[in-house]
Amino acid sequence: MVSNSPSATMAVSSFARMLKGQVRSYSAPLDMAIPPSKQRYIPTSGSYPKGFLVSGTHVGVKASNTRFPDLALIASETPCSAAAVFTTNKFQAAPVQVSRETLRTRKGQGIRSVVINSGCANAVTGKGGLEDAVQMGRTVDQCNGVEKDSSLVMSTGVIGQRLPISKILDRIPTAHNNLASSHEAWLTTARAICTTDTFPKLLSREFTLPSSPGQTYRLAGMTKGAGMIHPNMATLLGVLCTDAAVEPAALQSILKHAVSRSFNSISIDGDTSTNDTIAVLANGAAGGNVVPASETHEDYQALKTVLTDFAQELSQLVVRDGEGATKFVTVRVRNSSDYESARLIASTIARSPLVKTALYGRDANWGRILCAIGYTQGVRDGVVVPERTSVSFRPVDGSPILKLLVNGEPETVDEERASAILQNEDLEIEIDLGGGEKGKAGCGGEDAVYWFCDFSHEYVTINGDYRT
Repeated sequence: MVSNSPSATMAVSSFARMLKGQVRSYSAPLDMAIPPSKQRYIPTSGSYPKGFLVSGTHVGVKASNTRFPDLALIASETPCSAAAVFTTNKFQAAPVQVSRETLRTRKGQGIRSVVINSGCANAVTGKGGLEDAVQMGRTVDQCNGVEKDSSLVMSTGVIGQRLPISKILDRIPTAHNNLASSHEAWLTTARAICTTDTFPKLLSREFTLPSSPGQTYRLAGMTKGAGMIHPNMATLLGVLCTDAAVEPAALQSILKHAVSRSFNSISIDGDTSTNDTIAVLANGAAGGNVVPASETHEDYQALKTVLTDFAQELSQLVVRDGEGATKFVTVRVRNSSDYESARLIASTIARSPLVKTALYGRDANWGRILCAIGYTQGVRDGVVVPERTSVSFRPVDGSPILKLLVNGEPETVDEERASAILQNEDLEIEIDLGGGEKGKAGCGGEDAVYWFCDFSHEYVTINGDYRT
């Protein structure tokens, strides 16, 4: 006999929900295997900066994690210049507060390590949480044999819970002993900072600077994030390392510029977090001239371009791993009379639930895009003029664009072609505001780009189950 009591109904519902949670099309499988569709984003080799060592170690911050790495350690053999950009959320996690103070006190100099745990955000945890974050950093300093407060600390995971600090402190010496420079070590370290990510996000590259054309420098970076993603910044963490020598003030200025056009130009669900931190370390191990804090210096400009391009590529991996995402969407707002207005419009489109669900449903409902343009807050007067506004889908395969609206006049849309374009994983939405110097489309003006993903049923499932 089947009981119809409320408790029985709840039990059946809970069991069904649990089963549903076992089969997810777009989220990380319970065994942490990387989905086949995401394998292509995993580098099989890398070119990593000199003088940096990394490790990923299992702690078991979450009791359910019995074997996967969840403590990351990035260490330089020599002191680094360092810079960071932090969340603007008013509820700032303990590691954010501690790391910001470390950089302020040290004036961006003498940083040796970054230690990161996943599984618990150490956010909204009071004085005890601050003490835990300080202890993490100082334990790493002791392992390095350096003076205290030379390490930055990051955490990610569930908000409002204290860290199992004793377990973490006990495993930091193991993490230090496991430090290595191999590609496998970097990949394991990138894996250790993941939460609901389906794959580790790691990039590396080589570059040169104008003042030392024969000198090769290296840049590597890892990031995590799949949900609660929207500037400023998102529930993401990132660490970039280079063996170029850079003045701290130059590093901070360059990082701020790069983040504004990368990690602060992505959106998954419109939420911002308590822990967001992007840090960059430069140890100068490759030699060469020091990049000065002068915006007119050729090395400064070159490094700014390199770091911005790199940060954009790294941040786009976060969007490609959006919780439940089936599409990677670029929205490009062109010919605005000012950059900030273009950026606000791109941001509004990127976080519109109606736009995101239409894209998931493969519905070329351009009216939703137009509405988002029209209700964007903070746009300067005269930037959006209906009679000058055009909207198009630009296929990534290079085929002709599909015009939806031209100078305020709707086009006759080929619905079959629109549906075919929306079948693809990658899509570009192009908005032309026609607001260049002469107020005509295509005449030049300010452009802004945002990267975002769609909303699927899977997003609700993932976030409904997050703490379980």
